[in-house]
Amino acid sequence: MHMADALLSPVVGGLMCAAGAGCTGISVAKIKKDEFSEKKVPLMAMAGAFVFAGQMINFTIPATGSSGHIGGGILLSALIGGYPAFLTMAAVLLIQCLFFADGGLLALGCNVINMGAIPCLVVWPLLVRPILKNGFTTKKINLTAILGVVMSLQLGAFAVVAETSASGITALPFGTFLLLMLPIHLAIGLVEGFVTGLILNFVWKMRPEILTGAVRQKALDGAISLKKVLAVLGILTVITGGLLSLFASAWPDGLEWSIEKITGTAELEADHPLLETAARIQGKTAILPDYTFKDVGEEGNAAGTSLSGILGGLFVFALAGGTGFLITTLKKQKRRQGD
Repeated sequence: MHMADALLSPVVGGLMCAAGAGCTGISVAKIKKDEFSEKKVPLMAMAGAFVFAGQMINFTIPATGSSGHIGGGILLSALIGGYPAFLTMAAVLLIQCLFFADGGLLALGCNVINMGAIPCLVVWPLLVRPILKNGFTTKKINLTAILGVVMSLQLGAFAVVAETSASGITALPFGTFLLLMLPIHLAIGLVEGFVTGLILNFVWKMRPEILTGAVRQKALDGAISLKKVLAVLGILTVITGGLLSLFASAWPDGLEWSIEKITGTAELEADHPLLETAARIQGKTAILPDYTFKDVGEEGNAAGTSLSGILGGLFVFALAGGTGFLITTLKKQKRRQGD
């Protein structure tokens, strides 16, 4: 559901970038000692890398001609809490935008809100966490994961349509666009929710303290070892980004599919000078545009895709982990000054 710049006016794009920055500032300020600790920083980094790799795998939605990929917001929230999860999603989306040209530069704020703020700061605290606070069972985790992901994608899809319509620069009627976006993202959400439930149940059985800590907003006990969980996530990240990404569906994702149904093409042109400038900047920063080597054609390159999956995971690991480490360090210093 990564939006392109061609869907947005500079005003709407700028406002949404400001909103994304505001959510980032709020998330940093809201992370408290009893919710986040140095123990969670490696988990934040590794889970972010895994979500990046997971988003590279588009799965086919049968009988539609469309595909989808995981968002990861609910998964991250259940592992590390809502505010850290939002910051991790922002890191994922920033790396995708700058280095892989996935999602427009001007649209970065929209993507951060739609894929980060909605699941992590709205659906997680208002819907998912209250349900899980009453206890965990395998069935409850599965059903709650599906419910949370589906609601996140439905709200995110609606936000995409609203932001596009507010921009008024495309020939995408609000009603028709919405009637295409909601059903296809319902199908995508059911698949992602099922996968999210499987992963969360695996973590719950291996280290239940991770899920209970996120739900109860409690820091992990220093005596708890996360080595096995981190190792498994690391292995899955390498396999997913470096190997399974080669088998991703070539069909357009839910957003591209919806646009193509209306306009006849999934690629819309941007003719505003600011949008053209953003595209030029992104063209210079993207080292592996569309997750492959430059100038290899639309078919891409297997080696470029595998390299993108591994490098992207490393970039997100460093950025998300560095962000978590910086936050815990600064808050620790602030507490010492207060004492």
